Amino acid sequence: MKWETIIGLEVHVQLATHSKIFSGASTQFGADPNTQACAIDLGFPGVLPVLNKKAVEYAIKLGLAVGATIATRSIFARKNYFYPDLPKGYQISQNDLPVVQHGFLMIPTDKGEKRIGITRAHLEEDAGKSLHEDLGGLTGIDLNRAGTPLLEIVSEPDIRSPAEAVVYLKTLHTLVRYLGISDANMQEGSFRCDVNVSVRPEGQGHFGTRTETKNVNSFRFVERAILFEVTRQIEVLENGGEIIQETRLYNPDRDETKAMRSKENAHDYRYFPDPDLLPLEISSDWIESVRQTLPELPQEKSKRFKEAFGLSDYDANYLTSSLDIANYFEAALKVDEKIPPKLIANWIAGDLSALLNKENRDIMASPVSPEALTQLIVRIVDNTISNSMAKQVFEKMWAGVGSADAIIEQEGLKQISDSGALEKIIDEVIANNPEQLAQYRSGKDKLFAFFVGQIMKATQGRANPQQVNDLLKSKLS
Repeated sequence: MKWETIIGLEVHVQLATHSKIFSGASTQFGADPNTQACAIDLGFPGVLPVLNKKAVEYAIKLGLAVGATIATRSIFARKNYFYPDLPKGYQISQNDLPVVQHGFLMIPTDKGEKRIGITRAHLEEDAGKSLHEDLGGLTGIDLNRAGTPLLEIVSEPDIRSPAEAVVYLKTLHTLVRYLGISDANMQEGSFRCDVNVSVRPEGQGHFGTRTETKNVNSFRFVERAILFEVTRQIEVLENGGEIIQETRLYNPDRDETKAMRSKENAHDYRYFPDPDLLPLEISSDWIESVRQTLPELPQEKSKRFKEAFGLSDYDANYLTSSLDIANYFEAALKVDEKIPPKLIANWIAGDLSALLNKENRDIMASPVSPEALTQLIVRIVDNTISNSMAKQVFEKMWAGVGSADAIIEQEGLKQISDSGALEKIIDEVIANNPEQLAQYRSGKDKLFAFFVGQIMKATQGRANPQQVNDLLKSKLS
């Protein structure tokens, strides 16, 4: 039997406000445990929450960017459940009337763009964090995160494969960073995902029973968790079993999901409107004022890069996959407008990207600035150095040896472009290899590369490759 995978994602995005969603406590990451939780976050009797206006604006911003409806009236509710890191015994969230409703995100696939519906995005507060390490078998509670503003973005079950799920997440991750509403740092928990998975026989109309895998915090783990869960569910069904609706956890060390608890439904949480918070009223003027702050979005930027700079789909998509990469590219372009944009794009996507990945660095932490990279490329364009030499210079620039010009001067890497000097070297190489010359002239054309190699060796790689090819062809003809 052929099976179809049905995937829906709930992404929790920590909003980049300086204070929490209902209190003035700091949201800065990395503070000592329980030093950033005030009386409101701790649920002390008599305290009252006050909504953070910036968190609402960030939610509106996301809604506008995904073509959603912004609710002019939305309500905060209490989601009741007991857990040690939830001191109030309830979480303030939104249930019936979220602030963002019915949007979509377009993602690239092998078959072209695909529309993934966004059911809703609602504001809520985060819980604290349970700590299990270095406590002698005990569990500690850190409430610094309690009350941190979250935007939970819920997709429609439109995703059909682990690969599509990862592309959707990466597209959303890029978008929230472009909008400036979150740093989306997955290692710090600022962008994490609950994965809903079910399977059904191909052609069946209704969905199968789904499971929810909680708090997956890397693209790779999302893909692995889905792969495991799909395989597990199919095996259960093909062996005559039933899928239980439950919450599961993914263990990356064992590459498997494990049952955590039976899946709650909305009525289990006993939602009711929070009596301490008035309904949120959002005027059309407020929505329009937020709309004016929207930046150029990734797809718009990609289109501009293709039209303005003649870049391919691949180059434009790579350069706009991160706002930091796009900014780096545009900064490099401004250094010298005569340099072909394609050449700069090649270096960013090639050598620079390779070293960033090797050292697990973000482009903003690159030792080679946009200006320094362009100055190196200028020396390729003006024939001061060859491409192969440029790679050597780039590695030294990365290591902090100095600027491109300084390294070229210190290492004596200036390209030999003097025709007279090159002709003399070529004549010597030909004279020293009479056997290969005879073979070449008898029809072994591949020996041309041998002569080029000998010339480059004789010049320590400093000969102008194009001139070498042209002069050598003339000499061998």
